[in-house]
Amino acid sequence: MTIVRPSAEDLANAAEHFGFHLDADAQRQYLAAVGHTLKSYDVVDELYDKNVRTAPPERRYRFPEPGTNPLGAWYLHADISSGAEGPLSGRRVVIKDNIAVAGIPMMNGSRSVEGFVPDRDATVVERLMAAGATIAGKSVCEDLCCSGSSFTSASGPVRNPWDITRETGGSSSGSGALVAAGEVELALGGDQGGSIRVPASLCGIVGHKPTHGLVPYTGAFPIDRTIDHLGPMTRTVADAALLLTILAGSDGRDPRQSSESIGGDYRTALTADVSGLRVGILSEGFAQPGSMPEVDELVRSAVHRFTELGCAVEEISVPWHRDAWHVFTVIFTDGPTHQMLDGNGYGVGVEGFYDPELMAHFAKQRARTADQLASTVKAMALCGHYDLKTRGGASYAKARELLPEVRAAYDAALGRYDVLALPTVPRTAEKLPDGGRDNVELIQRALGTLVNTGPFDITGHPAISVPAGVVDGLPAGIMFVGKRFDDATVLRVAHSFESLRGGFPVAPRATAAS
Repeated sequence: MTIVRPSAEDLANAAEHFGFHLDADAQRQYLAAVGHTLKSYDVVDELYDKNVRTAPPERRYRFPEPGTNPLGAWYLHADISSGAEGPLSGRRVVIKDNIAVAGIPMMNGSRSVEGFVPDRDATVVERLMAAGATIAGKSVCEDLCCSGSSFTSASGPVRNPWDITRETGGSSSGSGALVAAGEVELALGGDQGGSIRVPASLCGIVGHKPTHGLVPYTGAFPIDRTIDHLGPMTRTVADAALLLTILAGSDGRDPRQSSESIGGDYRTALTADVSGLRVGILSEGFAQPGSMPEVDELVRSAVHRFTELGCAVEEISVPWHRDAWHVFTVIFTDGPTHQMLDGNGYGVGVEGFYDPELMAHFAKQRARTADQLASTVKAMALCGHYDLKTRGGASYAKARELLPEVRAAYDAALGRYDVLALPTVPRTAEKLPDGGRDNVELIQRALGTLVNTGPFDITGHPAISVPAGVVDGLPAGIMFVGKRFDDATVLRVAHSFESLRGGFPVAPRATAAS
């Protein structure tokens, strides 16, 4: 199709943006030059429609009926399978609603994405269905996945099945609630600051953030390529290992992946003996701002139980862990502002998969619905834009230059220990606030759950949250962190802890409903 040509006013606005001072004659000349260049854009549009673009498949889905979604966790229901036989035959998986399922609406928790229907499945969805899984639907997530709590989604808050007056954690809030409630056994989540592990901790389930780049992100809504992760959320560590076995490995289209993104059968690691392994208690992960002493003590006591299995358990200090939070904050602010917002999800300048339809939809819809974005997104955008404009991206560059120091500090600790252990979230689930998504005063609460999880998104280390136990009737999680691409050891340690505890607790409401 023919692209609409810019008017003289459009060109004047562009000139002002770049600080160009053009007289009337120059404006006419540049307008003609731009119009000539746009002829190539017309050709690219035609070539793309002819050679690449496909129509989305016809797939049935339904939105929850009123009164049938008490946790607010389902975005929509579906029953999609390929008919293939495999290790997931007969098993239902719910997909976080930032991940594309072709022919099924995607909202990503936000009015700015609402109405978009992908025409291609994400790689992880293709792999699940090839393994025999049935896609049971999409789970609600937080507004553009920018919250560690569960009150920012445009569809409403997601409630914790342990206590429906409380948060589930975010941003994979719906996936956490549905697995904890027993409505599904398997779910996919996404993690840029803790969004798999935080709901796992507050809902009492298993959530594994793989090594960065191990699982292809192709077809999921990006935030910043350097911190984008997808991974399993399950009832058991064995199921997390099963899903990772199916999901891991390069797809050739994700620039986050490298030659190390090979994958393997992570189930075999679970049967290996853990005696002789070294577990380091990460001191700086305890007594964080807002920590509950009861959670700190529960986690510390849980780690010491590894001595019963013949493991060495010692305290280890990584002072960078506290400063890593600030490095993460800059990356999580400037990066998404530049790529996700100004770059409409994908930005430019790297090889790999792009979704032109999503980019165009998001650009227009975001402009129309900007005032309806959650306060967490607005605050990120305002701060990120200010810094990028006034400092030219120098803060982001400084954070990226500090990152090797942060990563090296963890790597040094992991040279002495096989895994590091610390609280996933240093507290249990808090009460859901009233009218929270627009409340600027609640921003720090929405992001404060990420103090221990965020650092491992920027460093890329694999990290899993498993239930440590219950404090005052609510679950708390323990996080195990391992060497990059040594997800097998992380899962092995988590499975041993699960066996040591005799299984993990089930949400009382799920038990009552079963």
